[in-house]
Amino acid sequence: MKLKKFGYREMTHYFSHLFQPKNNADANNEAVNTEILDAYVMTEPSRQNVLDIFQGEWSSQLPENTGLVAQPGVAKLFEDHRVDWAEQTLGSFSGWKILELGPLEGGHSYMFQNKNANKIISIEANTRAFLKCLCMQNILNLDRVEFKLGDFISFLEKDNSQYDMIFASGVLYHMEDPIKLLQLISKLSSRIFIWTHYYDQEIITNREELNYKFGPVSTFEHDGVSYEHVTQSYKKALDWSGFCGGSQPDSTWLTRDSILKALEQFGFTDIHISFEDLDHPNGPAFAVCAQK
Repeated sequence: MKLKKFGYREMTHYFSHLFQPKNNADANNEAVNTEILDAYVMTEPSRQNVLDIFQGEWSSQLPENTGLVAQPGVAKLFEDHRVDWAEQTLGSFSGWKILELGPLEGGHSYMFQNKNANKIISIEANTRAFLKCLCMQNILNLDRVEFKLGDFISFLEKDNSQYDMIFASGVLYHMEDPIKLLQLISKLSSRIFIWTHYYDQEIITNREELNYKFGPVSTFEHDGVSYEHVTQSYKKALDWSGFCGGSQPDSTWLTRDSILKALEQFGFTDIHISFEDLDHPNGPAFAVCAQK
């Protein structure tokens, strides 16, 4: 018996008939789920269309001159004075190779490129944040930024490169082991920028909207040096689709003194502090530039 040779059209026609319901009347009355069609964009291509993929999940506000709106973003991370201060304190970023930990939505990555950094490697573990970074890369032409998806602790443990600066904004207080992160950073660069929250018992105890998230202060040792820390729980923050905290339900917050002590322990002797905010909605915070 000779078999008929099927092409693509013949095969699709064959299978459509093979799986067609026997009762056409019932099939015509069956409700059709069209939800998947909402994934299609039926307007002409635009940069705003790209941002609207994550409408309602953005944390950052884009520069006004772009004419783009990222809802409900309010943080001016694309025009961040902390980045300007880091360059003034640590040196011109021009020609630098920068490692960025936790780019969130690519705001600081954008600023590094605009300040003529030669290469920016930005590592993000949150899959939705990573995809938002790719959106920004697409619409803002970030051709000197390489976004990587994964755990930057694992990356730092295996990497033997040297960077002109490691930039860690908004990540230290999301770590389970923040001292380990600072130690790993110290092996790959002589310059570091950190913006982080820290634990201040008096301030946080007196703020009802915050104190329920924190455990008691405890002490631990690392290489013979004592540090104070507390466990912080994200609680209801985990319910938001735009959540951009740590990868575990809890994280470790160090005290202010413990952060500075760790930097000194790992060889950073030239330490500058700015942007200290004791009344930050999420707890006390400061920015640190440190060099060896």
